[in-house]
Order: sequence, then structure tokens, then C-alpha cells
Amino acid sequence: MAVLGATGAVGQAFIRLLVDHPWFELTELAASERSAGKPYGDAAHWLGGELPAHVARMTVRACEPDAVRAELVFSALDSGAAGPVEQAFAQAGRWVVSNAKNHRMDADVPLVIAEVNPDHLALLDGQRSTRGWSGGIVTNGNCSTIALVSAIAPLHRRFGIRRAVVATMQAVSGAGYPGVPSLDALGNVVPYIKDEEEKIEEETRKFLGALSNGAVTPASCVLGAHCNRVPVENGHTVCVSLELEQRATPEEARTALRDWRGAEASRGLPSSPERPVVLRDEPDRPQPRRDVDTGRGMSTVVGRVRDDPVLGLRLVAMAHNVIRGAAGSAVQNAELLLATGRMERP
Repeated sequence: MAVLGATGAVGQAFIRLLVDHPWFELTELAASERSAGKPYGDAAHWLGGELPAHVARMTVRACEPDAVRAELVFSALDSGAAGPVEQAFAQAGRWVVSNAKNHRMDADVPLVIAEVNPDHLALLDGQRSTRGWSGGIVTNGNCSTIALVSAIAPLHRRFGIRRAVVATMQAVSGAGYPGVPSLDALGNVVPYIKDEEEKIEEETRKFLGALSNGAVTPASCVLGAHCNRVPVENGHTVCVSLELEQRATPEEARTALRDWRGAEASRGLPSSPERPVVLRDEPDRPQPRRDVDTGRGMSTVVGRVRDDPVLGLRLVAMAHNVIRGAAGSAVQNAELLLATGRMERP
């Protein structure tokens, strides 16, 4: 497999997750024209840990199907470039598992969290048939949306969600590298992140929607979101108040969260945590500094489940935005493609 956009922060996260993956072999790295042709170690400003020597020696390729031969490509491309590039790879017969926003809301493109809606992969049948592709595109969601949906899906499945008000406190790493200028971030809260509120409101309804007759009907719940950038390195925190279709006590909600193991198809995948949702009972958890690496960064940590005087129920959720919210979810989606037989082993 290959990584497109390999020199950026999310591209580097893909490399760290894939370099010793039990199912996939990292064979190619691709990036922009200014990086193509260079050794990866010279092209990338490596952000964490030791860059594996064999990766540093790999020659960066252009993000073109003629230059990249891998059957499976992970896209960490910026949204300004991702749309047509991903389509070109799918048309050329490649499986594209994308972290970019460009195709998430396309009616025939699966937007998937493996534990929540693996059945939405069936959209690939119509996608490939209608577009005439021998490959296909699968997407994961926005990093804050994944944290939210991972936490509320168990409640939606058990009780139904009618309305939700969401406030996020999003880590600076969510802005990529170099990200937010230090004098804007330190000791500050920035109450605006471009397009984030719209992504939460739209993507959540698709994630929680029902698949029928080859199409997804979005969930009928109504959401309002406030998104804030805060001086935290990794870990998006989400405060949410919920009005449920079927009223539930905090203890009933905690039981639903505690019992949740996710869809059967997601269990046993190399990237799947033992518990996709980890419930904390302490009054001051979750906290990014203490909880962000739970489940190797793939678990969503939930706490403060309690009554809400306006909507009925409220809670706090936190997930690693680079792993659970980006590269890790994409890798898990590729594992799901392989485990369900949609992508054959070579």
C-alpha cells in the first residue's frame, strides 16, 4: 500500500501506524511536486520519534496513478488537492481510503466508523457501477465528528437521539503542521474553526443514518455545534447535551455505553481496541493529558454522564484526533474492507 500526502502530519501518522502492520506492507510514499523525487527523509520534517531508516530511504513519488503502483492507497492529502486525485486512483482500479473531506458527503461514498456503520460499505457497489470505476473510495469523518459519533452511537442505537447541542475543545494538532501560530494558541481559546461546525452537523447524521436499497437515509436528529481551538497538543474534547427519543436515566445511559462493543464486523481487526468506548466514573474525566492514548489512541473516553435540565442528558467525550479521528480510523476502514471480502488479498 501507499500513502498519498505522506509528508504532512496525518501522512506521518499513517506511516507510524502502517510500518509494522500485520496485514499491509508500506511500499510507496507520494506527495506534492516539490517533494517528488527526493528521499523521504529529506522531503519530510519528521514530527515524532525515530524515522525508520528504510522509510527515510524511500523515494517520494508523485500523487498520480501512473507513478504509484500500490493496490491500496491511504489519502492524507489536503482537501485542495484530494478530490480529483482520489477519483483518478479509483478510476485506475485502486482502493482509496481517504481522510480528506472532499467525498465524505457524496451519496455513493461510504462514510464509515468501523464500530458504528460498517454496513455502509455496501454503497461501494453503486459507486463502482455508476461511475464505472474498478476501484473505489471509502472515507472516514472529520476528527471531531468521529469523537462525537463514537460516543453517542451506543445511545442512538438504544434510545434514539432527537436533538443534540455540541461544544468542542479541539487540540492544536488538528490544524496540521505548523498549525496554529503559538501566540494565537497559548493561553487562548479560538472560538472558530473553518467548516468544523458544518461537518459535525452533516456528517453525524450520515454516520447514524440507515442503509436501505443502496442509499443512506440520514438520521433525523438535529444538531447544533460550537467549535473551539484550545492549547492542547492531542485529544479533542466534546461536551454534548442530548434529547433522546426514549428518555433514559444517567445510569441507563452509562450501562449502554459500558456494554457497547461496536459492530461485529469491527471486532478483531488489528486496529480495533478491545473497548471502542471506555467509560470513566471520576467526576473530572476524561482529560486529554491522561486519557488520549487509551486503547492505543483508538478508544473514545466518555465521562460525566448526568442529567441535563434542558435536553435531558449530557456527557463529555474525548478521543485522539490524529489516531481515532484521522489515520487510525482510515487504517481500520481498510482492515474492514479486507476482512469483509470487498478488497481481496493479493
